[in-house]
Amino acid sequence: MACASASAFRGLDAITGDVLNAGVLAGRVGWLADLVQAMCAEVTGAHWNRSDLAQLASGQAPSGEKLPSNAWMALRTLGWTANAPQGVYVPDRVRRIAEEQAGRVLRSAWWRTEVTGAVLATWPMGSPDPLKRGEAEWGALREALPDGDAVAASVLRARTRQIDAFRIAHGRLPGDLCELEAPPGGGYQVVLAAADKQLAALARCEEDPAQYAALTVRLPVRPDPRARTDWHPVLIRFRLPPTIGHTDALHMPTLRLSGGRLRLDVAHTAAVPKTRRNGHVRAVAFDYGLNTLLTGGVLTLSGGAQPTVLTNGRPVFFRPDGVLAKADRLRLQAEQLWTKAEHLKTLIAGRTTCGLRPDALTVVKLAVLRTEHARVSRRRTRLNEQLAKAAARFMVAHALAAHASVIYLEDLRDMEARGKGRTLNTRLSTSVRGKIVSHIRHQAAKYGIAVVIVPARGTSKYCPRCLSAFRHRTAPDRTAPGWKWAICPNTACAYSVDRDVAAWQRIGARGLQHQHTTVLDRGSGTYVIRRTVQKLDLPVQHTPRPGPATPTDPAEPYGSADRTKAEPTRNRPVPRQRRRVPAPPATPATPTAHTAAAEPGGKRPAGRSPQQPTRHTQWRGRRQAPHTMSAPSRHQSHQRHQPTGARLGAGFHLHVHATPSPCVWPQPRSLFQRNRAESPAPPRKTSAHLRR
Repeated sequence: MACASASAFRGLDAITGDVLNAGVLAGRVGWLADLVQAMCAEVTGAHWNRSDLAQLASGQAPSGEKLPSNAWMALRTLGWTANAPQGVYVPDRVRRIAEEQAGRVLRSAWWRTEVTGAVLATWPMGSPDPLKRGEAEWGALREALPDGDAVAASVLRARTRQIDAFRIAHGRLPGDLCELEAPPGGGYQVVLAAADKQLAALARCEEDPAQYAALTVRLPVRPDPRARTDWHPVLIRFRLPPTIGHTDALHMPTLRLSGGRLRLDVAHTAAVPKTRRNGHVRAVAFDYGLNTLLTGGVLTLSGGAQPTVLTNGRPVFFRPDGVLAKADRLRLQAEQLWTKAEHLKTLIAGRTTCGLRPDALTVVKLAVLRTEHARVSRRRTRLNEQLAKAAARFMVAHALAAHASVIYLEDLRDMEARGKGRTLNTRLSTSVRGKIVSHIRHQAAKYGIAVVIVPARGTSKYCPRCLSAFRHRTAPDRTAPGWKWAICPNTACAYSVDRDVAAWQRIGARGLQHQHTTVLDRGSGTYVIRRTVQKLDLPVQHTPRPGPATPTDPAEPYGSADRTKAEPTRNRPVPRQRRRVPAPPATPATPTAHTAAAEPGGKRPAGRSPQQPTRHTQWRGRRQAPHTMSAPSRHQSHQRHQPTGARLGAGFHLHVHATPSPCVWPQPRSLFQRNRAESPAPPRKTSAHLRR
């Protein structure tokens, strides 16, 4: 099951026959969302206490009856019903929606209540800094939690900071979560899944079921409906997202407003291969980085009495330098706008405190800055979303090419951006690791590929070949201590490699060797390896296979051939990388008066030919590297789109460097695409047609 978002731009009132534009339709949905939000807030506020939360989480009513799985039915069993505002008529199905949203919020709060209670029970009273606990104190906190190993350390530290802030403000510790936090709302949305056909109905359009669907829902015609006649059925026809197949089953969507328009979060179900928890032989592992976002490769588990992890040692890279540079520029712009807005806010507050009227121009400037900051924030959100999708697609493509059944990623939930310098802290804080995991789980599930999270401790510290502690240097030819390059001190091994390349080998080997300990995290739905056993951490063997490269061979992915030089190099010049000047003339073989003996002929100068800038020194060509994903230049295709050059590392998606996958991405075509492919192409218009 997955969810895709769609937009609705118009609707049809089934009673009056009026066509509702996007603004009117969003207004009616907004009135419905206001009613649902008010009723939901009333229910959550009335039962925001530890006893009621424990009663709902126990799954059993005071009478001994088992509570239903649906949240609205469980609340009605307990007698926690939602009431309509005074003088307003609300159908019973709308009350169901409010109770469903309130029940989901209250159920999700019990886990936070248990974590907060465990932190309060083991609070270090004599310590000035509660974050600096000892090993025994952290162990006691883990034991107080219901599932201590499953809770990330970053969650415990964040909850500790929240409690410490309350203690500083009030001079005492809070009693529980209900005192620490205010009653939450149900969100400004309408969950139609709790209703039935009397309120809403969803079906595919008969004329084009592959691309369009129709939603019929009763909406109020006024913000305070007084009778049943104030609720009119509205037909909303919308285009289905391309990620929803024509055979997928559609479920009731969730309505919400975004930017003054109606958005529908459509849930759909499709049949996919089932993922396996263990029993994997071929795996793909990836390591997160900063400059290189993803570094990974393929590993194979050999059979026998003592299985061994084999790898060809050929990494693949995903380097979105331009996208990360643009995200950093947007971050700086957002910080500047926020600073200016806070300064103007302080000026307005100062005049208000003195009893003066705020300056009208200052108020207008503050509104403009807030609007611009919101716009930049939306751009950053969209950019991070696109980056996460591209990274997930990159990993799944390589897993399909390698015929792997599992993808191993490192667990970086506990990593915090602190104590590493201002620049590095900022780069770590703005990473999109969580979104990447969410998107790769969704994309890998389509092909039955499991995604397993592996503990990251020690993956970059030890050599994957002999498990000796690495010596990290700034570069392979420098002896100064650094971070990027790793050199094995074992003379028998002497493995010298990039830090990220060594890390993905350790991550994949740890996942394959501990796959029998893989468990399913019920909260996130992801396979996780909680702990590792030191005896199972065995070295990785590099086994290059001689012979020609065969990317489609399941036994050896990516064409891992022996690169030992055994024959003359082919005389194949690399285009645009050799100088076009002729070689110097050879010295005559016969000695002359000026030359005492025969000398060999001159050689062609090596290296690339110097290129003079055509317009500006900071501009470069469009095709900057063999694996740069950008629009083809004029001499490569006849496309009209010709983007301007950009400085490497400072552009947009034109400069996402990734290792090409040796497979074709399986993408089923929709009915509309097949019809377009089968239909004849229209005749091309010439200059004569244009003159007519």
